[in-house]
Amino acid sequence: MSPDTFRAQIAALSAQLAGRPLDAALDTWLNREHGAGSATFEALAQGCRTGVAEGWLANREGGGIRYGRIFKPADDLHGFSVDVVDMQDVAGPHHVHPTGEIDLIMPIDPDARFDGRPAGWLVMPPGSAHRPTVSQGRALVLYLLPEGRIDFTKA
Repeated sequence: MSPDTFRAQIAALSAQLAGRPLDAALDTWLNREHGAGSATFEALAQGCRTGVAEGWLANREGGGIRYGRIFKPADDLHGFSVDVVDMQDVAGPHHVHPTGEIDLIMPIDPDARFDGRPAGWLVMPPGSAHRPTVSQGRALVLYLLPEGRIDFTKA
């Protein structure tokens, strides 16, 4: 696995997401078509685990969270940026998703949850906000942000 191979995996997935509303229907579709146990999920999870281990993903640290933006929004990624975080039993900084957020939850510890959700996808619509929280262990989370937009707040 390399950053270029990882980018190609994200580009193939983002082609299927381009132009779709970030809503509950997309959440359902992603979990049905590319959810935990699927070839897409396993390939992306392996890429994330490798990237974290090799230091080209989640290569910064703050507040007990390893994080990093690996790709800025680009045409081949259909306008999405790509971030990966490595979290264990911690809440991250509160933020708003002006254009929405698509999260791939990859537990390292089997019972780990991200915002209460197990392995799989979580789609947050435009205007949503949260304090991203991993509980019950350690998980990697991949974030796809349309236009790379995220607004950190003090809430």
